[in-house]
Amino acid sequence: MSHMKKLFGILLMTAMVSGTAIANDDEVQARIAPVGSTCMQGEECAAAPAPAAAAGPKSGKDVYTGFCTTCHGAGVMGAPKFGTAADWAPRVAKGKDTLYTHAIGGFNAMPPKGMCAACSDDEIKGAVDYMLDGSK
Repeated sequence: MSHMKKLFGILLMTAMVSGTAIANDDEVQARIAPVGSTCMQGEECAAAPAPAAAAGPKSGKDVYTGFCTTCHGAGVMGAPKFGTAADWAPRVAKGKDTLYTHAIGGFNAMPPKGMCAACSDDEIKGAVDYMLDGSK
């Protein structure tokens, strides 16, 4: 009888282990399902075109909001904070042309054009003017 109990125990353990290790087909399919999908031109899902980019130059406020606010909103890495005249005063003392040159070419921790590579020099100058006007 002792051999029967051992055999039964082994069979029971084998069944339990193999039963938990085998996943059903639905679980397997859910794990290997694609995360996203691709919609090709001409397919029904591609009927809505992407919105067109805004025509014309961006305003100084738009450039500031889209790019400059990341650092100038909080004064990250020494950036003069928008709205804080004391932060801007020593920079303004060097002249607006120097500010434009630094904004376009980069200065200290600020990368060229503040990471707005698609912005024109005039758009960057507009952003500088916007920040200066808002920081008096």
